[in-house]
Amino acid sequence: MTGPARTSALRRSAVFLDRDGTLTEPRHYPSRPEDLVLQAGIGPPLRALQRYGFALIVVTNQSGLARGLVAEAAIAPMHRRLRELLARHQVRLDGIYLCPHHPDGVVPQFSIACSCRKPAPGMLHQAAADLGRDLSSSWMVGDSVCDIDAGHRAGTHTALVGPQPLAPVVPTLYRTTTAQALTAIAAREIPGSPGRRYR
Repeated sequence: MTGPARTSALRRSAVFLDRDGTLTEPRHYPSRPEDLVLQAGIGPPLRALQRYGFALIVVTNQSGLARGLVAEAAIAPMHRRLRELLARHQVRLDGIYLCPHHPDGVVPQFSIACSCRKPAPGMLHQAAADLGRDLSSSWMVGDSVCDIDAGHRAGTHTALVGPQPLAPVVPTLYRTTTAQALTAIAAREIPGSPGRRYR
């Protein structure tokens, strides 16, 4: 095997994606499947990264569970919906990792300090171990300081998305939309990708 196919087969990298406000449109404590709406334009760059060999992994803080604002039974239908939406773009998630904890919560089983809530890197470490991925060649994409801090602590490259940069965060790259950030990552990582000038 030679050329791009061999390169793709040998990759052990991942793109870690925050959910709310990054992979999906921002909602305040979404609790129903219909609350999840994909960000515009993310299908093509996600598909390109996946075809090149990147695992696509969601890592999401969901303190609404600890705060009693989201029912635990609601999570599986929501993430089933998320997978269905992405499947329409021929995109498959390799994993969804969720932190339900918050030390100020009201649901006892979730109201704890933990090592998985971003900016702690626990979800990234767990996913990398489960899926055999190399954090040093992976990316964390998110819209908040805690997303970028989690990526830094895990040793990934980082991409911040949002209407403006967030001080004092220094990500590897910043773009105003998730689609732009994913396109820039693809341009850096995939030989011959359009927009490789971003490197």
